[in-house]
Amino acid sequence: MTTNGVALRATGVRFSYVDQATRDNLLAIERIDLEIPEGQFVAIVGPSGCGKSTFVKIVNGLLPDYEGEIDVMERGGQGTAHAMVFQDAALFPWYTVLNNVSYGLRCRGVSAKAAHERAMPYIELVGLAGFEQKYPYQLSGGMQQRANLARALTVDPEILLMDEPFAALDAQTRELMQAELLRIWEEADKTVLFITHQIDEAIYLADRVLVMSARPGRILADIPVDLPRPRELRIKRTPEFTALADRIWELISPQLRDQDVPA
Repeated sequence: MTTNGVALRATGVRFSYVDQATRDNLLAIERIDLEIPEGQFVAIVGPSGCGKSTFVKIVNGLLPDYEGEIDVMERGGQGTAHAMVFQDAALFPWYTVLNNVSYGLRCRGVSAKAAHERAMPYIELVGLAGFEQKYPYQLSGGMQQRANLARALTVDPEILLMDEPFAALDAQTRELMQAELLRIWEEADKTVLFITHQIDEAIYLADRVLVMSARPGRILADIPVDLPRPRELRIKRTPEFTALADRIWELISPQLRDQDVPA
């Protein structure tokens, strides 16, 4: 359990796996050391295959066979240490929005009535009020991801883990969801670890951008984003934003040339 306002601490995290085709042992993450203060929004960018999604899965407990230490703040109460938002909304098609969003609570033994009561404020927070009785097929892709986000928030996580949650959306919906995520983050007061391939998305959302190397992954740079909040989308067209994007691209582009994975 972390202390002193640190929501997540990773120390010497290293991960390798066996390639099922060649039977070779591959080192995916060489070493990751980081601290994320409570309430901070941190984004990780890097070339494809660098281990950024692997790292967030380690934090989420999906890949337990790693070396090093992951320490996540837990304050007790009704909440949980962390919740994951994946690229695919993965909603149950036979459940309404309300039942999808309250599903995590029901799995913990919360009654249907109490789970629905706790889910409704988050459905309203993500802008789905009036759609709680709709089924996933009746929602757009952006609305499905809003439901996915509400489901994660409803279990009251200390840390919200987001693995390229907007990658499957069209460009316009993606920008809209970025702005909505900032609004929701500010209102929900959560710590966020956000994985993305998009440099501009990382800068727009985050307090810090961590840049990872090509495999085996390690952190090349920890770049503070000193842009004022609240942020509107037009901030992406400012010289300060462009300078940050150029700095991060200069770190990532040599990594792309050193590997055979498409950018």
